[in-house]
Amino acid sequence: MADRRGATDRALIEMIVCHCNYIAEKDIEDTIVGMLDEDCWQLIVPAKVYHAMAKRGRCCGCFPNVVDIIIRTTAEYHTRRDSTESEIIDFMTRLKELNLNGRRRVHEGRKEGHRAA
Repeated sequence: MADRRGATDRALIEMIVCHCNYIAEKDIEDTIVGMLDEDCWQLIVPAKVYHAMAKRGRCCGCFPNVVDIIIRTTAEYHTRRDSTESEIIDFMTRLKELNLNGRRRVHEGRKEGHRAA
């Protein structure tokens, strides 16, 4: 067995991202790369990734982490693909704006005028 104490190799450590469906980070990354191989400029969101894996979000607590994996994997994919810098920057800027706008709307299902007490 390999020594894991100082290991940074991702192959040694399988990170579970979704405990409800028991989905590892590598599974999500592979699905994203497969989707990018089909259309490298498509907009990928967590629901689309889960649908491609024939899964569904249950508690959806993992979705913010899945968004981060999507952003990182997409950036790495386009770096390997030798996309032009302007294509990557424009696309990543749009993704980050969508991510920030989506996080601002998180309100736990309450109406805007809701008061707790």
